[in-house]
Amino acid sequence: MARPIHPSNLELQALSVLWHEGPSTVAAVHETLPDRKDRAYTTVLSVMQNLERKNLVKRARVGRAHVYAAAYSQEVIVQRATHDFLTNAFGGRLGEALLAILSAGTLTPEEKTNIERELQRHKTMAAKKTAKKAAVKTAKKAVKKVATKAPAKKAAKKAATKAPAKKAPAKKAAKKAVKKVAKSAKKVAKKAVKKTVAKKAAPAKKAAAKKAAPAKKAAPAKKAAPAKKAAKKAAKKA
Repeated sequence: MARPIHPSNLELQALSVLWHEGPSTVAAVHETLPDRKDRAYTTVLSVMQNLERKNLVKRARVGRAHVYAAAYSQEVIVQRATHDFLTNAFGGRLGEALLAILSAGTLTPEEKTNIERELQRHKTMAAKKTAKKAAVKTAKKAVKKVATKAPAKKAAKKAATKAPAKKAPAKKAAKKAVKKVAKSAKKVAKKAVKKTVAKKAAPAKKAAAKKAAPAKKAAPAKKAAPAKKAAKKAAKKA
C-alpha cells in the first residue's frame, strides 16, 4: 500500500469524526467537527471530496445518501502528523509536548488509565532495550576473547604438528640401537652354542682316540708272527 498523502488540519478533523463515529455522511461530519466552528455544508462536502481524491476515504452509496469511511487507521495517519507537530512545535522534546497537551484540558478516568497503561508499556520497552544492549555488549566481549585466544590455539596446533617431526629422529635412533643389540645377542648366542657343542664333543673324540690307539700298537705284533714262525723252523732244522 502506498504511503498516504498528509491531510490538512480540517481534513484531519473530518477523519477524526470517521475514526470515532464510523462511516458517516457529509451532514453527520458537518455536525460533529471537533472545533465546532460555523461552516457551510458545501465547505464540508468539498473537504470530503478532497479526502476521496487523496484516497484517504472511501465513498459508498446507501440509498440516496453517500457514506464516507476512512481508508487508513488513525495510527497510520496521526503518526506522521504527531511527528511533524512534535518536531515543529517542541523541537522533538516529547516530555514538553505531553505536558502541554495535558494542560490543554482535563482527562476522563478512562483516558487516565489508558495513558498509565501506555506509560507502563514504554517502561517495559525501555527495560527490554537496555537488556538487549547489555546482551550485545557481553556478546561482543565474548567474541573478542575468543578472537584473542584463537592465535594461541593456532600456535599450539603448530607446535603439536612440529613435535612429532622432532621426535622422529629419536625413534629412528632407538630402532637402530635395538637392531644392534639384537645382532650382538645373536652373535653371542651362536658363539655360546658352538662352545657348548665343542665341549660335549671333546670326550667323544678322546674316547675314539683311545680306542684307536691299541689297534695301532697291536699291528707290530702281527708283523712279528712270521718272524717267530721262521725261528721255529730254523730250530727244528738244526
